[in-house]
Amino acid sequence: MFINSLHKLKIFTGFLLLVLSVTACGSQKNNDSDAETVFSDPSAPIGNKTLTVPEVVSPILDVWMRDAFIMYGPDGNYYLTGTTASPDRVFPEGKVHCWDYNDGLYMWKSKDMKNWESMGLIWSFDADAADWQKKGKPLKAGAVSPNNDPLDSLYRAVWAPELHYIASQKKWMIIACLNGGGGSFILESISGLPQGPYVNIEGNAAKPIYENIDASLFEDDNGEVYVVAHNHYIAKMKPDLSDIAEPYRKFIEMPYDPEPYIEGVYMTKHDGKYQLLQTVWSVLKPDGDYTYVRDDRKDLKSLHSYDVVVAESDNIYGPYGPRYPAIIEGGHNNIFTDGNGDLWSSTFFNPRGTMGTRYPVTCRPAVVPVKWENGKLMPDSERANKFYSSYN
Repeated sequence: MFINSLHKLKIFTGFLLLVLSVTACGSQKNNDSDAETVFSDPSAPIGNKTLTVPEVVSPILDVWMRDAFIMYGPDGNYYLTGTTASPDRVFPEGKVHCWDYNDGLYMWKSKDMKNWESMGLIWSFDADAADWQKKGKPLKAGAVSPNNDPLDSLYRAVWAPELHYIASQKKWMIIACLNGGGGSFILESISGLPQGPYVNIEGNAAKPIYENIDASLFEDDNGEVYVVAHNHYIAKMKPDLSDIAEPYRKFIEMPYDPEPYIEGVYMTKHDGKYQLLQTVWSVLKPDGDYTYVRDDRKDLKSLHSYDVVVAESDNIYGPYGPRYPAIIEGGHNNIFTDGNGDLWSSTFFNPRGTMGTRYPVTCRPAVVPVKWENGKLMPDSERANKFYSSYN
């Protein structure tokens, strides 16, 4: 009888543990579900002049360019690069672009961001690229770009180059990507000079270091360097910067619901916290308001402005807090500090969307003075007026 009672007790105890386990799992699942329902506010404050690129901002160089990137070097020069078209290419309809191909990477330098000197073609497909970078991807006859530009027969353009000086190692490096699904790659200057010559690092000597576009580099305060990848991924690099040291991880973010297509990622730091900058299109809603949530297949005609949103975290991998609109119409940018310690953002006047039809000229590099106010990034109109009044 004792043995039988003991057996029944074991059965009851096992059943009770099973119930408690299922309940705990269900509770954890509900908690996870609740956590996943926290989203960033997708409202786009179109018309807010405090957050919009000031109207006084104008091109600082009359060269066709997208994805403009500007940095201040340790030698006291500003360096400019970006997505460019082949300068000797003839466009039948007169509309410059590089949706299909270009010849490589160009660079400019300046002492004051007003007078720019061309440093020429610093990396080319013909002279410097690895075999996998030279290959390209055939295009079908009659293909057109998202802007309806007639395309040639080959996808082989370098897009969104960024020039970085890795202070902890005194190295000049460029990170860029290839169109047509070619992926991203990192170059290192073998001369110790910003103009190169540049060679592929070991990690992308035979293949991309990242399979998608728009990758960026970030050097932390302790000298660790990361690849910040399109558009929700990150990986630490090896100490010698020859390759990534870990698999790509996905940032822990507070997304929109649903999450739209996002690009132009960039990372910086402010007050010891990581600042994740991303670019997203605002779209017009039927009720007349604007949002960052859209159907990427249906809302192309309702694109309005190309905006920078920012999220903050104590840890480089996240979790990142809610995104907030920071620079309306200033998308795919980078933040840099000048010789006086003031902050700036690059911009290029994207030709797409409603705002693209209103700019006097598009696809030209420009700078936007920016500031941190109450812990948030935004344009600095007072400095913009001062800079451009003396520039013009």
